[in-house]
Amino acid sequence: MNIIKTVNLKGLGKKQQGKVRDFYVLKDRRVIITTDRQSAFDVNLGHIPGKGAVLNQLAAFWFEKTKDIIPNHLIAVPDPNVTIARNVELIPIEMVVRGYMTGVTITAIWPSYERGERVIYGITFPDGLKKNQKLPNPVITPTTHGDITGKGGHDARLTKEEILKRKLVPKKLYEHMEKTALSLFERGTKICAKAGLILVDTKYEFGLYKGKLMLVDEIHTPDSSRFWIKKTYKERITKGKEPENFDKEFLRLWYKNHGYLGDGKPPPMPTTLQKKVSKRYKDVYQMLTGKKLATIKTDTPIEQRIQKALKSVN
Repeated sequence: MNIIKTVNLKGLGKKQQGKVRDFYVLKDRRVIITTDRQSAFDVNLGHIPGKGAVLNQLAAFWFEKTKDIIPNHLIAVPDPNVTIARNVELIPIEMVVRGYMTGVTITAIWPSYERGERVIYGITFPDGLKKNQKLPNPVITPTTHGDITGKGGHDARLTKEEILKRKLVPKKLYEHMEKTALSLFERGTKICAKAGLILVDTKYEFGLYKGKLMLVDEIHTPDSSRFWIKKTYKERITKGKEPENFDKEFLRLWYKNHGYLGDGKPPPMPTTLQKKVSKRYKDVYQMLTGKKLATIKTDTPIEQRIQKALKSVN
């Protein structure tokens, strides 16, 4: 399978890039191409074969499953790696919902808690919590969107108080975002449980379209979410073992074990790790959707393939 590092499409104007996606803005629409770039710690670590197709199609699956909770930006998926979406005015806040005390990144709650902090993201956590323990209720830990302009940068922690004080969004709108994020997390938790997975934590991104709140980007994918295997969770926690992760967390852990947490040049990604990550992405897709991943087996250059697919969309 060809790795999709980036695309250069004709007749669509200036290409813009995020961490994983390339996109073109056409008046009230966006043409979004999900590449195989692998991001973690807000850094591009390399490329994972087939990853872009998984993210694009899994997001489409979840958009369909949650459209009764909130409208989303999806218009069409004319190609495994392509989404035609409404051109939404993005809100520069990532709504991160956490159901468990865990994580290894600088924005995760466990490293802070382990250091003795008890007020994290403006939320007071009780003493005595253990790593990977389920929280009494899911919490929202918002961050800035370091990639909101396409220029990159690390996400940074926010609190509700800071968001309102800085007037990043009006109070009523932010509370709508909070309520919606928790509803999406509840829906995701139930669907994941049926598939044998625990939705540990995730992020949601929102925008405004004609003045109304809309869900954008992706939802409940291995890039935006942390998944654990449900059937072995309790036994492993009881024995003091780490849960069986089923997302890109083992990739983060590989880099952490090699002394990298996002600063400086990352170690090169071994081919064996690339293959393991690729397989895990595809397995998550099949577990959640019950379907095999749609792929296109062709030697046609990706740009030509996408240009042809776009002709089918009005």
